[in-house]
Amino acid sequence: MIPATFDYVRPDSVEKAIQLLQESNGEGVLIAGGHSLLPLMKFRITEPGKIIDISRIPELKGVRIEGDKVIVGAMTSHVEATNDPIIKENIPVLSQATSQVGDIQIRNSGTVGGNIAHGDPVADLTAPAFALDAELIIRGEDGQETMSIDGFILGPLITMIPENSVIVGVRFSIPPKHAKSTYLKYFHPATGYPVVGVAAVAGVDESGKIDYIRIGITGVGEVAYRASTVEEKLLGTEPTFESIQRAAQHAAEDGDMGSDLFASAEYRENLAKVYVERALTKVLLG
Repeated sequence: MIPATFDYVRPDSVEKAIQLLQESNGEGVLIAGGHSLLPLMKFRITEPGKIIDISRIPELKGVRIEGDKVIVGAMTSHVEATNDPIIKENIPVLSQATSQVGDIQIRNSGTVGGNIAHGDPVADLTAPAFALDAELIIRGEDGQETMSIDGFILGPLITMIPENSVIVGVRFSIPPKHAKSTYLKYFHPATGYPVVGVAAVAGVDESGKIDYIRIGITGVGEVAYRASTVEEKLLGTEPTFESIQRAAQHAAEDGDMGSDLFASAEYRENLAKVYVERALTKVLLG
């Protein structure tokens, strides 16, 4: 289908983008890579009156370390995040996830901020966002604020981002040096979206006990979530195949499983358990 008519503007600063949002009276929408927005426009699920292209605002790109956090600019592309040395050294699970988003065209133009900000139930990066205790850095009419990924996504394509605001970056916590991580994904064969995607970060202390564990899950329900029950079952215990298998049986308890023509809720629940078990086995026993 063909989108409805709209105006197009390309601001050169975040402040100008916010001003344009204010002037649009609710008719304006931001576009970054466009891979989430444009399909909705083609099907006329959304019909914005003004497209505000923030793809060439310099301050929205780049990666840096601040204390025990890695700050990733919202307009940093998936390819840039995959290859960035700071990300690969400090939060490699994000690099692993960005390397599996869509196809090469999408990875070249799609962005870290856009993938998370859209609130898509099948966004890859929400899983590592939960596993890395991510915070979104948001600038709006009243200045700048941070918002935890936990509670940011309310439902499919519904988020807590304030009106007339721009996500300028995402702040990820750096796990302890001894922690290992992985992102495992079961691809939808037609779209490449995750039917399930599991990001696991875990570490074992010198006594052989699990002293750090974070698990984020995407794709199986209306919103991504953190598998806190699985974490609680394993924290402080010695990892074994049997303990991981038992804990993974709780992988679906902190989320609501979805159902569609491709997979039932029961199938997705089983996938969540299987992929959590595989991910934890890899980081704790691999």
